Amino acid sequence: MTTERDSETTFDEDSQPNDEEMPYSDDETEDELDTPPAVEPEQNRLNREVEVTHETLRKDCSWQVKANDPAFYEQPQFKKTKFLCLTTSKYSGNAIKTYKYNPVTFLPLNLLEQFKRAANFYFLILLILQAIPQITTLSWYTTLIPLLLVLGITAIKDLVDDIARHRMDNEINNRTCDVIKDGRFKSTKWKDVKVGDVIRLGKNAFVPADILLLSSSEPNSLCYVETAELDGETNLKFKMSLEVTDRYLQEESTLAVFDGLVECEEPNNRLDKFTGTLKWKGRSYALDADKILLRGCKIRNTDACHGLVIFAGADTKIMKNSGKTRFKRTKIDSLMNYMVYTIFVMLILVSAGLAIGHTYWEQQIGNSSWYLYDGMDYTPSYRGFLNFWGYIIVLNTMVPISLYVSVEVIRLGQSYFINWDLQMYYSEKDTAAKARTTTLNEQLGQIHYIFSDKTGTLTQNIMTFKKCCINGHTYGECRDKTGQPLNRPEQVDFSWNMHADGKLTFNDQYLIEQIRSGNEPEIQQFFFLLAICHTVMVDASDGDLSYQAASPDEGALVTAARNFGFVFLSRTQNTITISELGTVRTYDVLAILDFNSDRKRMSVIVRDPKGRIRLYCKGADTVIYERLQPRNPRRQATQEALDIFASETLRTLCLCYKDISDKEYEAWNKKFIAASVAERNRDEALDKVYEEIEKNLILLGATAIEDKLQDGVPETISKLAKADIKIWVLTGDKKETAENIGYSCDLLTDETTIYYGEDVSGLLQTRLENQRNRSGSNLDSSQRTNEPFLQQGRNHALIITGSWLNEILLEKKKKRKKLLKLKFPKTPEEKQKQLQTKKKAEANKEQQQRNFVDLACECSAVICCRVTPKQKAMVVEMVKKYKKAITLAIGDGANDVNMIKTAHIGVGISGQEGMQAVMSSDYSFGQFRYLQRLLLVHGRWSYIRMCKFLRYFFYKNFAFTLVHFWYSFFNGYSAQTAYEDWFITLYNVLYTSLPVLLVGLLDQDVSDKLSLRFPTLYLLGQKDLLFNYKKFFISLLHGVITSLVIFFIPFGAYLQTMGQDGEAPSDYQSFAVTTASALVITVNFQMGLDTSYWTFVNAFSIFGSIALYFGIMFDLHSAGIHVLFPAAFQFTGTAANALRQPYLWLTIILTVALCLLPVIALRFLTMTIWPSESDKIQKNRKKYKAEEEEWKRRPSVFRRGISGRRSAYAFSHQRGYADLIASGRNIRRRRASLTAVLSNNSVEIRQGEEAS
Repeated sequence: MTTERDSETTFDEDSQPNDEEMPYSDDETEDELDTPPAVEPEQNRLNREVEVTHETLRKDCSWQVKANDPAFYEQPQFKKTKFLCLTTSKYSGNAIKTYKYNPVTFLPLNLLEQFKRAANFYFLILLILQAIPQITTLSWYTTLIPLLLVLGITAIKDLVDDIARHRMDNEINNRTCDVIKDGRFKSTKWKDVKVGDVIRLGKNAFVPADILLLSSSEPNSLCYVETAELDGETNLKFKMSLEVTDRYLQEESTLAVFDGLVECEEPNNRLDKFTGTLKWKGRSYALDADKILLRGCKIRNTDACHGLVIFAGADTKIMKNSGKTRFKRTKIDSLMNYMVYTIFVMLILVSAGLAIGHTYWEQQIGNSSWYLYDGMDYTPSYRGFLNFWGYIIVLNTMVPISLYVSVEVIRLGQSYFINWDLQMYYSEKDTAAKARTTTLNEQLGQIHYIFSDKTGTLTQNIMTFKKCCINGHTYGECRDKTGQPLNRPEQVDFSWNMHADGKLTFNDQYLIEQIRSGNEPEIQQFFFLLAICHTVMVDASDGDLSYQAASPDEGALVTAARNFGFVFLSRTQNTITISELGTVRTYDVLAILDFNSDRKRMSVIVRDPKGRIRLYCKGADTVIYERLQPRNPRRQATQEALDIFASETLRTLCLCYKDISDKEYEAWNKKFIAASVAERNRDEALDKVYEEIEKNLILLGATAIEDKLQDGVPETISKLAKADIKIWVLTGDKKETAENIGYSCDLLTDETTIYYGEDVSGLLQTRLENQRNRSGSNLDSSQRTNEPFLQQGRNHALIITGSWLNEILLEKKKKRKKLLKLKFPKTPEEKQKQLQTKKKAEANKEQQQRNFVDLACECSAVICCRVTPKQKAMVVEMVKKYKKAITLAIGDGANDVNMIKTAHIGVGISGQEGMQAVMSSDYSFGQFRYLQRLLLVHGRWSYIRMCKFLRYFFYKNFAFTLVHFWYSFFNGYSAQTAYEDWFITLYNVLYTSLPVLLVGLLDQDVSDKLSLRFPTLYLLGQKDLLFNYKKFFISLLHGVITSLVIFFIPFGAYLQTMGQDGEAPSDYQSFAVTTASALVITVNFQMGLDTSYWTFVNAFSIFGSIALYFGIMFDLHSAGIHVLFPAAFQFTGTAANALRQPYLWLTIILTVALCLLPVIALRFLTMTIWPSESDKIQKNRKKYKAEEEEWKRRPSVFRRGISGRRSAYAFSHQRGYADLIASGRNIRRRRASLTAVLSNNSVEIRQGEEAS
């Protein structure tokens, strides 16, 4: 059936996603993706030229860079309008800016930000209202003092944070490199580097901008770079300059007069693509990504290199990939704001009700009471209107002004506790945990999904040779020289080998004995193969061998061979030199059959000094076993060893060889040369030729490499899983590597059913078709998408590559088959139809993404591999959007920055890959294992403390404010306050602030050890059980009841009462003192009831706050202060007079008891009949402590996960250095003259090469 969707775009049917390909489609245009038709009708061509000529001119290589010519960039076409007639250069400077303020803008911008908060703005309006005499019922200082305190504390915190940002920016911007200025290289700060500058970088230097490599100290201007900050890979990659710049631009004088013009693409985020042209001396030279050094790379094994700055600062590819800095707020923050808005509404309604009451009272009583006449002839309705604003002022404490500043203080304290936690200190690198933000702590206790990088985050990115199987025998266990097992590991002594690097840990003495004795030639042949079959480069400077491999695995194997006595010393274009147990031999390399993702193996063909030709091959067991000769006695034994290695989640590799006759080699070599120069499908032709020679192989054995996990990763993942936190791994690494790590860290097990890209695509396609069918029918929409994708009760995992991700989520633009038909201008109907089709496609895309998230969230583990930084962020964003879940992203490289910024919480690991991730993160530490403590201890405690603080804060403010409400019924709704003005001012600032702050800082329901032992305690935060609208209204009800008791008990006690001295204590001021005293004692004791973790500080704060209240009250009521400020202090002698009456003390005690006893009874019943999980654990804490002491006395042994799957060897992500070695471009030669190069004088060039 032909659908509208089918007719819209015709897709290539053979365009299957490639699992090995890193899809950088973020900025790809239709022009790049379109496949041009073989024949184009003339009319099409004419129409197309009319429509897109100008756009094409703009798009193609519009970025121009002229070397050593600052005046070039002052031309009008390189300017852009910034504001009105102000223009600025379109070329970014190289300075990085992450700070928000400078000395001039700090005060206005910070105040503007603070007054965006509804509560702060509300109190500013309130302060203005209090300045109006007709409506004010409270002194202006009751609002001004708390407001200044709030603004001041927040401003100081913001200032400290911004100063830290300034320091970090200055640290990066003030790094130095050498730049050509006035004809010489001068040391220049990074922030002063500009587009068009020629710069010089030394060994181990970071690249300050995206630069075109001009030349280097290496042969053919090779430059080795480490791209860990870009893609997470620590293996070296090589870049190579143009031949013309390599031969000419070596000296300072020639670099100073270099005036080449580069025309290239506009700045974009595609890390592996670059298109441009260098125009110089009347010639044009094509440029690609292999000639570009990106900002964030590190120069390795290259003494010096020179480059031309193409993109600087914000235009660099790493900055384009870093994503926008997002303002992050916690879920509780949002909820708290909604609750403040709810209180606003309540305040207005209550004030309006009381104002109406006053209007009615004035009509009925006020007008007829002569003694109430105030000299103003206002109407009752106008008096009611004025009283509305009066009650807004009186009841303003319903909206707690100190709430936000108290929250900030608590968060700041919790951040310091994270920074000071010695159990999150990584001593090996002297790295402490660091809370880089103070606004997200409680959200750490609500995480649902963790998105983790792999390389350097879960793993140490260190490959270690662990075991091997040779001739059917397994080596690597703890054995002595005779082959007998040892009770404890004993490190092998490599001192006999002068080339051993001393870093390999190996405990099998028997293997060393066999190698040195020469009893089994196969063992020596095994390690000889490891030393000769590779594409590793060697640097022998300072007499020390340094290997640079295309993949960490290959480096580990060559290093292992080196330690066991078979040392790779050097290589040329056609030879390789090996030291075999001290004997140095050179072998002719006849061919290198390099690795690719389809072959999953590599081979070398060498001729030994005796003239024998042999092929050595290593690769994945699945491809090697298919190519073995039929009779292979070691096959079964090696297979059993591979199964054992796989069960230990080691990465395996099979080694084999084959003798080749001269006649067979000559015949094959002719085919090899023909395939090497094929103009079409060269790679396919070479693979076919390789296949012919790589057969009937003889199996030697297998290696087992450990991709070392960081300490404690499996245990951390296990505990987080018990806390119902799902972990997704998002990595740029290969699928096999990512899957291996999944098994190593217990994300995947033998019982896990794994779904790959093609499986997911099928499931989603079926679901989408069903949804389309149902949406077209009359079924209820609620029945459409509720059914699960996967069978419930089983363990499922999803492993998907970046290419499949783009395919499934309809993100990657498809290649169109351009149909050969005439194009004509579109009619309005056609444009309308196209718009509808586009909307339908968008709806399909959103539904597909929602379905994918639903499917992925049904899995216990998700691994996305070969994904770009932007795809990582996209996956995080989808889970946030469709699941409304709290997310955390953790990584250690620049390729994780976008993901870290997108997630609700970003965590950076200070690892092997620089500080880019740490600088963009909210929290940082040295090892992945600290994540469990950050979430299960600090996160959970912070959430519990914040929730308890907020519930209590709302309670104490309602209990305090609503006393005015009850008092209104007895004062003619006149907006008279029930307390003294100074008590209203100091209630939230001094009398009740310290106990609640300390609970918010120090309280804990169970200890940190029990929090880690029982991860299920974490579920409270995920389900928002401790703070929500229900809890808010319970606090409101509690406050209402408390305010009722606090007002009506003293009111009833004072009614028609006579004191001991015959005086009536029932005056207004004594009543105000009694209610205030009962309130302060009640709310402080209530805080004591809510405290789970008692310390001396908590007890002191509660009793100290009550004592402080009485002390300040007696001072404020003294005659001395009244004499000094008679207008401000009018309760002279009230405290001393009222509180000497025992009757009043009994009233206060009765009020407090009636407020607290029901709460105590309810708590007792709850803990007895419906205890929470933490209550049960708290009850048995002594038992658990005794168990812990018992466990400490037992030796702990951690077993790696048992798996029956094959753990594949992971080669590099790209071809190795085979092409580089075979071409001889890494061999030093004498340089020809510039004239010869520019005139393409091949004779002179060849003479120069032969002379070298």
